[in-house]
This record gives sequence, structure tokens and C-alpha cells, in this order.
Amino acid sequence: MAFRFHFTGEDLARTRVAGAMAAMVELNVAVRVLRDRNHEARFGAWRRTARGRLGPQARMVLDLVPVHGVSPGFLSPPGARSVAELLEGVAATPAGRIRADLADAAATRPLPGWARTLGEDRDLMRRLVEALGHVHDVLLAPYQASAEDALAADRAVRGRDLLHGGVERLFERLLPGRIRWEAPVLHVELASGLDRDIHLDGRGLLLVPSVFVTGAPVVIYDTEPQPMLVHPAHQPTGAGLLAAPHGSSPALDALLGRTRAAVLRTVAQREGCTTGDVAAAVRISAASASEHATVLRAAGLVTTLRDRNTAIHTATAAGLTLLAAATG
Repeated sequence: MAFRFHFTGEDLARTRVAGAMAAMVELNVAVRVLRDRNHEARFGAWRRTARGRLGPQARMVLDLVPVHGVSPGFLSPPGARSVAELLEGVAATPAGRIRADLADAAATRPLPGWARTLGEDRDLMRRLVEALGHVHDVLLAPYQASAEDALAADRAVRGRDLLHGGVERLFERLLPGRIRWEAPVLHVELASGLDRDIHLDGRGLLLVPSVFVTGAPVVIYDTEPQPMLVHPAHQPTGAGLLAAPHGSSPALDALLGRTRAAVLRTVAQREGCTTGDVAAAVRISAASASEHATVLRAAGLVTTLRDRNTAIHTATAAGLTLLAAATG
């Protein structure tokens, strides 16, 4: 019993790894993980902090998203990538779709009484959207930087798999035991046990690493322009998925200056980051980020590759050694 993705040569050519977090997936799964008791080492501190910060309005979301089982589909609009698109998509859901999705969820578990009028009561829908925004602000927003670091590290691992072992190794290492490649079909075992054949028909597949998906992958097959396969983000053994990034080192700040040291740390933590990524992470202008990267490159601490008009930075062994020595 599994989802079976049928590939052609064109599908393999268009399969790619997502470059950003999928907000619709992460928020839905984070709500489930919040009330689960598994993976304490990874999520225990996050759960305790989040529970202390959630307001009473969060109850609307918690009532609709179960720990296990079906949640209403309209809470995860297929086209949403950012949280803004997620909230806009939920708010714009037609009443008929809301009623149908609630009926599907109600077939497997009881729903709160207020949900019965959600399709007709626009004020109630507005409050639900506001509650979703609040839940995002508590569960995900404070951890955005560390989550993005985890996803960047995962993309680096997947890139090496593709480089050294091709598509076969890329697929086989996504989630052994749950994802299996038998050319030209990718078998994906879901927690739900659903059984279905999906012919990609030239669209390819989008591989989406997630910091909250753990034991089983998630398939979203009705997205455009291509279906999504969400898998756990790769992490070193024992590392917390929402661990805070390395903090500032007074010694390194004194040596390089606080801003330049922050640029070096950002490049080291986000392999293959662009000048724009550095500027956003350090909260400086793109011109300033470029200037600091130039100085670090001249000192042999970073390397820079150019892909058309984009500069891609990577820390050198010397840069990593300096950071390790300064931070202990």
C-alpha cells in the first residue's frame, strides 16, 4: 500500500529540491507535533515554549487539526508557499469547498459545533484566519532562521547525493524504509496507508524538506506546477531540528568586527547562500553584504561562485577553522 509516482525521462529532468520552506505543510504538521509526545529531544523545548505563548484564539486551529488523521483541506491551500499566501488562500476558500472539507474531516472524528457554520459565517472565517496567523507567529516565526538553516543543510546533502550517485541515490536516501525507487516508479509509504498511482506526465516532482515531518513523508499531489513530496530534513545525529544557530563570539567580533563576523557565520551556516541571503540574515544592505564578502574572500575565508548575475558564497576550510576556534 503506497503512493506510486510514475516517472518519464522528462519527469526526472524536471524533478527538483525546493528552495524554501512550504508554509502550508510546516504549519499544519507543527500543530500536530505540538500535541504529540514523540521526539522529545528534538521538539521538547519548542513545545514547552510554544504552549506558554499560545493565546486562547489558538483553540480554533487546534480543534480543526488533529494529532493524527484528516484535517480540513482548505487549511492547506495548494498554491501557498509563504505564510501570507497561506492566510490569503484560506480566507478566499469558497463556501462549498469549506463544507465539503469539513464533511470529509467529520467522517473520521468529531468536529467542534462552531465549525458547522464556518462556510456561511464570514466573520467566523476571519477569526479563524487570524487564529492561523497567531499560531504561525508562535510556532514557526521565532524559529525561522534556524529552520532555514536546517533546510539549507538538507539541500546541501541532497545535492551531494545527486552529484555522487545520481537520481537513484537521491531518492533512496530521502527516507529509507518509507521511500523506495524501483525505476521508473517511486514508491512512497504514507502514515495513512493510502494506495494510489500518480502519473507525473512531464511535470516532475518537487522534493520538500521539512523540519517537522519525521516518521512518514507527506504527499500533496494536487499542487501546481508539480506534485510535492515532503520528507524529513536531514540532520546530524543528536542535533535538535530547531536548535538556535551559533551565537556571537566576542573574540571573533573583536578580530573581524561584529558585522563582518556575522557575515562569516551566516555563510558558514548556510552553504551556498547568495549575497541577498546574507543581507537578509545579518540585516544589512546588499551592497554592504557584498563588500564584507569581498574582504572575507580576499582573506581566504570564503569563496564566491557566480551563476549568471547571482553570487553564491561558501565558507572555506580556513573560515570554518577560524569560527570553530573562536566559538569553541
